[in-house]
Amino acid sequence: MERPPILQGKHAIIFGAGGSIGSAVAREFAAEGAEVFLSGRTKSNVENVTKQIASSGGRAHTAVIDALDDVAVNEYIDDVAEQVGRIDIVLNATGPLAGEYGNTKGVVDLKTEEFMTPLTTIVKSQFITARAASRQMVKQHSGVIIFITGSPARGHVPGATAIGAAFGAIENLTENLAIEVGPHGVRVVCLRTLANTDSRTIQQTMEFLASRMNITKDQAIAQIANSNFLKRPASVSDTARAAVLLAADNAQMLTGTVVNATAGAALD
Repeated sequence: MERPPILQGKHAIIFGAGGSIGSAVAREFAAEGAEVFLSGRTKSNVENVTKQIASSGGRAHTAVIDALDDVAVNEYIDDVAEQVGRIDIVLNATGPLAGEYGNTKGVVDLKTEEFMTPLTTIVKSQFITARAASRQMVKQHSGVIIFITGSPARGHVPGATAIGAAFGAIENLTENLAIEVGPHGVRVVCLRTLANTDSRTIQQTMEFLASRMNITKDQAIAQIANSNFLKRPASVSDTARAAVLLAADNAQMLTGTVVNATAGAALD
């Protein structure tokens, strides 16, 4: 017997839907029955994802939104809520490329502006979108906000100081926001992933590592794979499928927590 889609009837907003992880999440959410509202700063990238979902029978909508624009984000979430009645899921997959925050550099070689980049982009953007989502979800007494971080949040990944600090801040935000909105029926969950080696950011990081270590990019990816218990690299599809599980009603007791999906690479 075929199981029913576990996000059937849900309305999901995904920021950064034109990127590697955002597009994978969008496709997976739609495949599981959700109507997805996709946004990004580059319309063509988001439209491509929307068309892919529509061609597979899913329901998707495109918008151009800068997730660092407080006013635009609030208006967008309010508009979607007015259109469909409620917002069930919000996930933000925006972020700079690895080269912009000095990934693979040691602390002593890291420029101040490189260290600050993830804090002024990723953390700021996550706060803006989560706060806007919270305002709407508290009014409707339901909803789930999903953050995504990675193994550098645990602070023992060499050369990942800037992104690790940002991820640590987001994981702390998860708990603090969950405490506030929980009594109103809203869940806040963080998904900590292993490096998705088929994402654009990690591909760039692997190129940096390979160059510095005088090895091939495939060898650099193999080293990442060997750092976890399963001895295999993670993909954006792995992250997307995990996000589906957290968004589903069956996960209703998961809130204020970090779900560790690093296959043992970053132990709590």
